[in-house]
Amino acid sequence: MNDMLCPETGTPMKRGSQMVTLTYKGHSLEFEMPGWYCPECGEGVHSGADMKYSDRALNRLKAEAEGLLSPEEIRRIRKKLHLTQADAGQLIGGGPRAFQKYEAGDLLLSRGINSALILLESEPKSLNLLRERNTVRDKTSRGSERRARHRHSAGAREEVKAVRAGAEKDLISNEVRWKEL
Repeated sequence: MNDMLCPETGTPMKRGSQMVTLTYKGHSLEFEMPGWYCPECGEGVHSGADMKYSDRALNRLKAEAEGLLSPEEIRRIRKKLHLTQADAGQLIGGGPRAFQKYEAGDLLLSRGINSALILLESEPKSLNLLRERNTVRDKTSRGSERRARHRHSAGAREEVKAVRAGAEKDLISNEVRWKEL
């Protein structure tokens, strides 16, 4: 049963899709936009899932206008480099889920990641340099974390000792006062 009524006419709306044109910096893209449409006035109501279509279309249009790689090109280059999406995000940048979003069209590439992919496509051996630097960075950060934990735990031990010493002084002074009374 269709409960969706047109906000303009009150007519029951029908589920379907309509052609929509987006324009950005002189570039245009036409795509089918799913949603609930009024048969009388053409008014449309869109859910979050429907809006993903327009978000992805807009990202594709922006990529074209800005000279960035398309989701298909990103996937092709990543696969050519024999990287998983998580590994690409770790080595090239963006994080473990970034390439999943780039390849789905949910997230637009930064110019830096775009350039890195173009360079890696032409010089795949450069990926070894990124792997080496990533390994060194991981080892360094793990060592820093260990030293920080050690400093923290050593500092915490000293703090506990100081609190205990202060508490002992308080106990002794309280005992002296009680004896004086």
